[in-house]
Amino acid sequence: MADRETPLSGEVFRPYEKLVEITILGKTFLVPERNSLLRAFQFISPETVPYGRFCWNQECQYCKVNCQLSDEDRARPILSCKFIVSEGMEISNLSPELVGCLRTKLGAVASNPRKLREADEIAAAPAEKPIDVPAGAPVLVSGVPTSLPSDGSISVPAVYRPLFQQDKATD
Repeated sequence: MADRETPLSGEVFRPYEKLVEITILGKTFLVPERNSLLRAFQFISPETVPYGRFCWNQECQYCKVNCQLSDEDRARPILSCKFIVSEGMEISNLSPELVGCLRTKLGAVASNPRKLREADEIAAAPAEKPIDVPAGAPVLVSGVPTSLPSDGSISVPAVYRPLFQQDKATD
């Protein structure tokens, strides 16, 4: 069993007996079993993931990844906050927020512009499609009821840049 004396494992991670092997963008990591994939990312990089803009409950979508399980034939998009790690998982794409948080652990793999473009496409895909709601239907925007535009669509902002990656000179 994991050492319960360490505050990080005792308070943040679910109890685990062993570490399982997962692959992120071709690089192999050992992470605790019985924990969400987002917690596994936190295990890999405890100094950055807790400060990412993750809601940890499926609302923000900033933890979206493409994942292939060992018994599946292709990758599929999942939310890492809701998916439990398993032996042999392969993460082929990360959201921009996760790329920023894991950049130092992934090294040159995270600096590959092609991989980063693919990650941007994962995060941007839902935002590119307007939400189809009947015109005039009441909608909650920031907790306040409002009406939709006459064309019945809601526009969603473009891909964001994680706060810790923004140029400090522009502050």
